[in-house]
Amino acid sequence: MKPFKQPVSVLVVIHTLDGRVLLLERADRPGFWQSVTGSREGDEALIDTARREVFEETGIQAALPALSDWDITNRYEIYDHWRHRYAPGVTHNDEHVFGLALPDEVPVRLSPGEHLAWCWLPWQEAALRVFSPSNAEALRLLPARLT
Repeated sequence: MKPFKQPVSVLVVIHTLDGRVLLLERADRPGFWQSVTGSREGDEALIDTARREVFEETGIQAALPALSDWDITNRYEIYDHWRHRYAPGVTHNDEHVFGLALPDEVPVRLSPGEHLAWCWLPWQEAALRVFSPSNAEALRLLPARLT
């Protein structure tokens, strides 16, 4: 049996220096687009969770200083259709926001079974496409991070 997920996760906004954003379409929910996300494993540092999730989901090597902690933590109620992944009684998750600044768009190697497609979009369009309110909010913060 697979261990329960920790209710501690990362959201990584992968973006170019001119504000284009990488989005991934979930395999378990076609039509649901998002930035890279994933739960912490064991007692790994959150920056290591972000680095691991970026590589697992996209094949991109995330290194400092391009990968940065935005010092934002979102607490949200876990969607009912994903609660079975967590221990009984766990209803909320703490999501830590990171950014990964790339000089330009790069091709992506999707994680089989996890995502169906990827695209690069201007941040404004990406903020409208993502299903998660916290993901949309992080994307709307991007312009201030680009200056």
